[in-house]
Amino acid sequence: MGSKHNFPGNKNRGSIPLFAVIGLCLFFYILGAWQRSGFGKGDSIAMEITRLSNCNVVKDLNFETHHSIEIIESSEPKKKVFKPCDIKYKDYTPCQEQDRAMRFPRENMIYRERHCPPVDEKLHCLIPAPKGYMTPFPWPKGRDYVHYANVPYKSLTVEKANQHWVEFQGNVFKFPGGGTMFPQGADAYIDELASVIPIADGSIRTALDTGCGVASWGAYLFKRNVLAMSFAPRDNHEAQIQFALERGVPAIIGVLGSIRLPYPSRAFDMAQCSRCLIPWTANDGMYLMEVDRVLRPGGYWILSGPPINWKTYYQTWKRSKKDLNAEQKKIEELAEQLCWEKKYEKGDIAIWRKKDNDKSCKRKKTAKICEANDVEDVWYQKMETCITPFPEVTSDGEVAGGKLKKFPARLFAVPPRILNGLIPEVTVESFEEDNKIWRKHVNVYKKINKLIGSPRYRNVMDMNANLGGFAAAVHSKNSWVMNVVPTIVKNTLGAIYERGLVGMYHDWCEGFSTYPRTYDFIHGNDVFNLYENTCNLEDILLEMDRILRPEGIVILRDGVDVLNKVKKIAAGMRWDVKLMDHEDGPLVPEKIMVAVKQYWVVSSPHNSTSSDE
Repeated sequence: MGSKHNFPGNKNRGSIPLFAVIGLCLFFYILGAWQRSGFGKGDSIAMEITRLSNCNVVKDLNFETHHSIEIIESSEPKKKVFKPCDIKYKDYTPCQEQDRAMRFPRENMIYRERHCPPVDEKLHCLIPAPKGYMTPFPWPKGRDYVHYANVPYKSLTVEKANQHWVEFQGNVFKFPGGGTMFPQGADAYIDELASVIPIADGSIRTALDTGCGVASWGAYLFKRNVLAMSFAPRDNHEAQIQFALERGVPAIIGVLGSIRLPYPSRAFDMAQCSRCLIPWTANDGMYLMEVDRVLRPGGYWILSGPPINWKTYYQTWKRSKKDLNAEQKKIEELAEQLCWEKKYEKGDIAIWRKKDNDKSCKRKKTAKICEANDVEDVWYQKMETCITPFPEVTSDGEVAGGKLKKFPARLFAVPPRILNGLIPEVTVESFEEDNKIWRKHVNVYKKINKLIGSPRYRNVMDMNANLGGFAAAVHSKNSWVMNVVPTIVKNTLGAIYERGLVGMYHDWCEGFSTYPRTYDFIHGNDVFNLYENTCNLEDILLEMDRILRPEGIVILRDGVDVLNKVKKIAAGMRWDVKLMDHEDGPLVPEKIMVAVKQYWVVSSPHNSTSSDE
């Protein structure tokens, strides 16, 4: 018995819409396949994957400085909301804290070395900026001026008043460019060095300043296209490294003590001690041997200060002529054992040049030579009283380790360590491909944030630098990059230095050797995938927050799974965070996370959870 609606003609008419629906399905299936092939403008399936991965564009992130950014609450549940630390931690340096340091021996400056807190003593709060904190002056003005509110310590203006290190003017510090051994200014001092050392032609690119004060030497070398890495110990009153980084000069908290410097062998073209007060003849010359390890064949060492020109200053230094004369003779003997030739001594300055190779060295037969395989193993390794061997050469005129091109040609020339096959699995072809990839990546970053490459982001860090491709691609007169090579990956830092870049070794399970708020831009490639099963991702993110300036930026590249974990943690850290797809499309599992640290300060020293300003 049929329905009253089943008229004879309805059967044929009902089949027409059915065919139409099937036809439309086939059409959109073919269209979707065509789009996925790369010729279409969209991909609904990929977009759905992207939506599930929460990968959004970054058009609503604001990279300008405001000092009062509205907190944008995420609609997602936060894993944890991190509270501000007490204001007493505003200058907290986890591995160089004074209270912990005093538990260690003073012998060989051991107490000034890295002593990190155990896991159960790590802070799990956000280090606050001091009240009144302001974005540092852009380079080059930042070289000469620092906001008092950012580093509120006046002791150097009194202690070094007659040496023109720093002056206090209103609400800013002014750095006239003076120093203990160059009261006439850093420019005049560097001009004298340049009369002996080929600073002007690009032969000298990387430099090391030991015991750097406020790093005026490094600050004034920038305009001569020389990149100086400075270090000095943590000082609770003088804040030397804090001033250096606030000015926009590469620097770390460090000391020549009992462990090796966190740099590879043959890293620097030039090194100096300007009244750095390092006892060069102590421990049978161990400290000078460590400088020799990191000094490139053909490089220069400058000593200005005791005992140079002791006949003039022995009374000022309150030391006997005999003592100072003996010290200088001992330095001369050590330099000869290291294959250094004295090139200059006039007034307060002496300059030695390390020979290109050891063919003409006049060493004693009793000189102890280090094992060649040990000189690159430096992280927490004890210094030894032994001489780092030169790489072997086949002729008298050959530069041990390989001759470098002049900068800037060095930046993209194949490093000798790669040419000589010293880095496993890295070839000339893979090096050039790496450069190509990072040019592409950095072009994408500059589309995301047009301020990259401008003076807005002066101090830049790459947390997993590999071959230095990111730093080379982002290279600019307006910025410099601290290339960090994690201690758990293959050692590529020597090749980075051969490119004319600077950096150091580090383990991201620990605090970095710097003050809070010292970097404008932190970049990380594959960092969290690397450390996911090694240490707590939360600890790494909190350390990044500590060293990142308010309104600074973070760009991370990593797998989508680990970046979703990172995003969930960062959502509780007062960061504005967005995920976006890889530039090659949404189906690539690697994603990009872009974050801006919000501006906030703790308004009361007694209230660790006080409101933002």
